[in-house]
Amino acid sequence: MFSRGELTKLKIIAYSDDTFENEVSDGEFTTLINPEKYAFNYKIEQNEDQAQGTSATAPRFNKILPEHLDINFVFDRTGAIKTSEASEDGVIEDIEQFKKVVFDYNGDQHKPNYLKIAWGTLLFKGSLTEMSIEYKLFNPDGTPIRAMANVKFQGTAEEDLRLAKENNQSPDLTHLRTVKDGDTLPLMSYRIYGDSKYYLEVAKANGITNFRQLTIGQQLVFPPIQKTS
Repeated sequence: MFSRGELTKLKIIAYSDDTFENEVSDGEFTTLINPEKYAFNYKIEQNEDQAQGTSATAPRFNKILPEHLDINFVFDRTGAIKTSEASEDGVIEDIEQFKKVVFDYNGDQHKPNYLKIAWGTLLFKGSLTEMSIEYKLFNPDGTPIRAMANVKFQGTAEEDLRLAKENNQSPDLTHLRTVKDGDTLPLMSYRIYGDSKYYLEVAKANGITNFRQLTIGQQLVFPPIQKTS
């Protein structure tokens, strides 16, 4: 039996940080009309490098890529829909607020906002990767009164939560880490490999000439290594 409780609308909240603690001023959007559907996309990256002297190789698991969420948002100010009143400005203001939350550049962080999307059982954390807006209906003066936005988001997760999910510190796998305050290359190498002496290999893999000058927020690749005694 379906619940017929109070209508809950999909909400998007913008944050300036990937820990989702600092909300952006005026960074909230509530959809005019709930989507008819949304879709998750998952992908696994395989390493298909062929060893020297072999004729074929079986794909080897490398990593699980971030999940993606696709949603179509409908904007309607025709007055035909009870939950979305008609407006002289059509859908322009609605779309501008939507773009401000999900698309506009965050000057403090030098990147688009981090986003939390919540609706019913849906709770998604990530950021925008792609958006297209199609205007479908207009007033006689050309003001758009109906539009559809096709939006794609890429998922993210707080570092501690992601590590807990993976439970994976194997030196045989490639790791991607974000530099945080207090991090050093030897310290980060110790966390991944269990020994800080591999920091020079990590510096070489990332093209780092001065390992003492890491930047907070910088992403580093920690490649598989051949451990030495």
